[in-house]
Amino acid sequence: MTATGNIKSICMDAEEIERSLTRMAHQILEKNKGATNIALVGIVTRGDILAKRLVDKISEIEGVDVPFGRLDISFYRDDYSLHYSPEVLSTEINFSIDGKDIILVDDILYTGRTIRAALDALIDIGRPGTVQLAVLVDRGHRELPIRADYVGKNVPSSSSENVRLFLDEVDGFTEVQILDLENGDRIGSAPLGSHGDDK
Repeated sequence: MTATGNIKSICMDAEEIERSLTRMAHQILEKNKGATNIALVGIVTRGDILAKRLVDKISEIEGVDVPFGRLDISFYRDDYSLHYSPEVLSTEINFSIDGKDIILVDDILYTGRTIRAALDALIDIGRPGTVQLAVLVDRGHRELPIRADYVGKNVPSSSSENVRLFLDEVDGFTEVQILDLENGDRIGSAPLGSHGDDK
């Protein structure tokens, strides 16, 4: 058991996550014919960490530095009014996104509402040439017509389950867990620093 519910299964361990990110980096380069015009923007929190890992992998493969940014969508969410004290983080995009092929990176793709909010936030910053979506896990249950261009793993899940990514950088361990929802728990990312009892 963790602070976020009872673990039903671990569907990706650290090694599988790394292999998936390596494959996704190659796919991004293949689709965009290299790294000349791409930039990676990760949705905080955890999407930005995955984006940085992808940037590092692309740099290793191509030998070039790819622009990297973090996007906070707190005030763009359609459930913003339901959360009286949203955690406000910070957007850090220190380059022009105009005309760029932006690879938007998130951890878990679920209803699509987070991505819709991220698109709104991006358009407020500039006018990208294209926006492509990379996610580590697609768990289904879409409520909006949004799909990912790059997927680490498709993980079928029920609406009574939560699928959460934990990363060394903020949690002290790396894996994707499927958890039973507890009473009062909401589906979504784990709070930063959520350590499992056995970690």
